[in-house]
Amino acid sequence: MVTTSSPRPNVTQEAWLDGAYDMLTESGVESVKIMKLAKRLGLTRTGFYWHFKDRDALLEAMIARWENRNTGNLIARTQAEADTITEAMFNLFDCWVDDRLFDAKLDLAIRNWARNDSALQARVRCADDNRIAAIAAMFARFGYETAQAQVRAMTVIYTQIGYISMQVSEDRQARLDRMPAYIEVFTAKRPTAEEIARFNARHGR
Repeated sequence: MVTTSSPRPNVTQEAWLDGAYDMLTESGVESVKIMKLAKRLGLTRTGFYWHFKDRDALLEAMIARWENRNTGNLIARTQAEADTITEAMFNLFDCWVDDRLFDAKLDLAIRNWARNDSALQARVRCADDNRIAAIAAMFARFGYETAQAQVRAMTVIYTQIGYISMQVSEDRQARLDRMPAYIEVFTAKRPTAEEIARFNARHGR
């Protein structure tokens, strides 16, 4: 039986975006359809139009969420207060273990979507360039020469993209254990015991 109930204005735009996020990350962009989304949320299609002009507007909002959460948070972490490059890298590495800062599932879904969308592919390239530039600036802040800072930043980002694209399944504790070694590889400096302890403490260890 088709429902004719009026849309529920108390259902937020964020709830529609969350539903679209689930569909995008589970099955790709082609699965994100207004009727399917409304059914999934137990709402009417009419309710969708309280918040979005059309499907394209919903998809644009999802891309904006990705840009703000992943690229925006990553850049902010590179600019966080730190006394050493190793401490700065731990600040950045918060992104790799806290999906509230960096959503790997969403990053993968966006990259897969961009394979068949040239405009989105350009935005992905721009995001990667901005991430690399921010990390390079972080290295430069601690005295690394420009070429070194750029290559080290590229290595950090390409390693993380590899993790995401290969959908590496890794125990959280094991990954946390490896973080100091990764930092030594990326910076050529060994983090102190105090820096390691602070990083572990803010991630529940």
